[in-house]
Amino acid sequence: VLSFIIFICYIASLAASFMMAPLLEFLLALFLFFAYASKLNEKFKGLYWPLSDFLRCVTAAIIYFAISIAAVSKYNDGASKAAGVFGFIATIVYATDFYITFNDLVTFLKQGSSESPEGPKSE
Repeated sequence: VLSFIIFICYIASLAASFMMAPLLEFLLALFLFFAYASKLNEKFKGLYWPLSDFLRCVTAAIIYFAISIAAVSKYNDGASKAAGVFGFIATIVYATDFYITFNDLVTFLKQGSSESPEGPKSE
C-alpha cells in the first residue's frame, strides 16, 4: 500500500521520473503476496522464497532511500516532498522487514549446519 501511495505522489509531482521504482516494487510485492496466498511457494521448491523476500527488502530499502533524498532535495513541489517523506517511511518499513527476514535466514542456516553430514546412524 505504501509503495502505491508513493507511486501516486510521484505521478502528481515534478519528479515523475522516479515513479518506476515504486511501481515495480508494488507489483513485486503484489506478486509475492499472491504467491504466498495461493501456496505457490509450496509448489516451486527450487526457489528459496524467504531469500527472494530478503533480497527484495534490501534493494527496496536502498532504492527508496536514494530516490527519497533526490526527491526532497531537488524538487520543490509538495507532491515530491510528500513522496520523499513516504519514501523515508518505506525505507524504515523495508529495513525492519529486512532485519526480521535476516534473522529468519540465520535461524534456518544454523538449523541446517547443526545436522550431521553423515545423516542418522542406525545401531
